[in-house]
Amino acid sequence: MAFEGLSEKLSATFKRLRGKGRLTEADVKEAMREVRLALLEADVSFKVVKEFVASITERAVGADVLESLTPAQQIVKIVNEELTKLMGGTETRISFAPHPPTVIMMVGLQGAGKTTNGAKLAGYLKREKGKRPLLVACDVYRPAAITQLQVVGEQLDIPVFALGQVNPVQIAQHAVRHARDNGFDTVLLDTAGRLHIDEQLMEELKKIKAAVSPNEILLVVDAMTGQDAVSAATAFDEALGVDGVVLTKLDGDARGGAALSIKAATGKPIKFVGTGEKLDMIEPFHPDRMASRILGMGDMLSLIEKAEKSFDEKQAAKMEEKLRKNRFTLSDFLEQMQQLKKMGDLNQLAGMMPGQLGRQMQNAQIDERQLARTEAIILSMTPREREDPRILGASRKRRIAAGCGLEVADVNRLLKQFEAMQQMFKQFSKGKMPAGLGGGRMSAMHGFGRKKRFK
Repeated sequence: MAFEGLSEKLSATFKRLRGKGRLTEADVKEAMREVRLALLEADVSFKVVKEFVASITERAVGADVLESLTPAQQIVKIVNEELTKLMGGTETRISFAPHPPTVIMMVGLQGAGKTTNGAKLAGYLKREKGKRPLLVACDVYRPAAITQLQVVGEQLDIPVFALGQVNPVQIAQHAVRHARDNGFDTVLLDTAGRLHIDEQLMEELKKIKAAVSPNEILLVVDAMTGQDAVSAATAFDEALGVDGVVLTKLDGDARGGAALSIKAATGKPIKFVGTGEKLDMIEPFHPDRMASRILGMGDMLSLIEKAEKSFDEKQAAKMEEKLRKNRFTLSDFLEQMQQLKKMGDLNQLAGMMPGQLGRQMQNAQIDERQLARTEAIILSMTPREREDPRILGASRKRRIAAGCGLEVADVNRLLKQFEAMQQMFKQFSKGKMPAGLGGGRMSAMHGFGRKKRFK
């Protein structure tokens, strides 16, 4: 995950500060040297680092900080505020047209993820904002670009407008007219990219811009490319005047420098970040939440929002009641697994959790193939068997194993895990369960947090 190395270095620096109690100006300057090195290693541009550290130092060596009862905490607070400011301060949203359709032009270099992330953004607008988006295939040069857009559009149930290998300017004009005539309120143009910035590419993009007057020009950049992402952002902005950035592959092994440098270097805000390969893994960029995550303080707001979207309140209340009365069944277990799958992988959730808890979960993964096998075993059972696994004798287990294409040993392994969970919930049932959680997420994680494969 991006920022992992930076987070560890900053946490170590602040831990040393806390250990000193009272601080001197020399302590602060030594800590700032370490912060500067950590940021440079994270591929943040030298100019940005220099200004950032100077700003923190100026605030941190003031008497009100050094003479306070908790100077180290005060410095962490200052760093948090300055990081937030560096990344834009507040969330910047898409500007929708007062009279639809809103035209969003996706631009960027080849390989940054324009096509996929344009489709992800369309899915987000449909799912979260109630929009009726239209995807438009304006990349007529890259082999299979149109087909790729049609495939992801079909997966998201979003129509794709394509006219084949004709002039991209004409495609964009026809698409906007088609959207207006057919009630689409948002148009997302998937434009062509190149392996590098060239005059021909920019000229074509300028013509599309002039022809359809987009409300938003969003630049898609790959977080893995570090300072190259900042260079690309500067070049596209000078040629087109971009309105914001979509930062992709933030879930990969990126050092995070692009996210910290782009706003300061170009003045353009990051509006969305791609957080994984799945088509629902895109989210608005919140500078304050990202700053908290970098400093190891977690992002509980995003975690709560994710949980609220994934978890049904009535189901949670029902589950809490069942657990209190120790009536947890395999049908309930199946439901909890399905809820967990909606939440995303544990590495992403770990990044949102503060301090040691997040670090403990960092290497945990949900093995989706194992979850699918567990699901297949439970679905091969009759309703009565799911409600009361005690009736599962040898012949029933053989039938279940044959029904899902697995071994009897796999069925026994699942039943053993389930029995252990029931014992755990028997302990919980003696006290009050946390309201709203119903033990659901943790129950589904039990035995599935780390990769353990069926043999």
